[in-house]
Amino acid sequence: MSRATAEKRPTGGPRRDARHRGREAAVQMLYQWELAGGPVAAVVDAFWTQAPVEDPEAPALAPPAPRIQAFAGRLVEGVAGAVERLDPMLSEAAKHWRLERMATVDRIILRLAVWEFLHEPDTPARVIINEALELARTFSTDDAVRFINGMLDGIRRNLERE
Repeated sequence: MSRATAEKRPTGGPRRDARHRGREAAVQMLYQWELAGGPVAAVVDAFWTQAPVEDPEAPALAPPAPRIQAFAGRLVEGVAGAVERLDPMLSEAAKHWRLERMATVDRIILRLAVWEFLHEPDTPARVIINEALELARTFSTDDAVRFINGMLDGIRRNLERE
């Protein structure tokens, strides 16, 4: 998924949260990893070092702050290392849906949010769900937003997470 794809929809107000930007980068890296395979560390490294295709009309892109890179890297490494634990949770919540039938980006957003439910206890569940919905609005479809909301609410209840 290119960075240009990430610009599909407007992303909000003047102050974009650094953690949200980290989640956006994590979705893009996980998408690359899902499609290309290989070591996750190589995907993370390539993501931050490859220069985007320059548009002479566009302003230069500043590299993200180290804290954004660190947060995104932690998310990617965590999700990639926990797929075997996360996917059964998604399968259980996805009544009448096989994971393979889900859009790749939707599956990645769900994995990311569930990983955060499990490993980010200081982040309220409602924040995690809202962030996942924003990611779906940016990278997927309106139908996906409703689907992801329902899935994550069910998983949250199963985990008894507030």
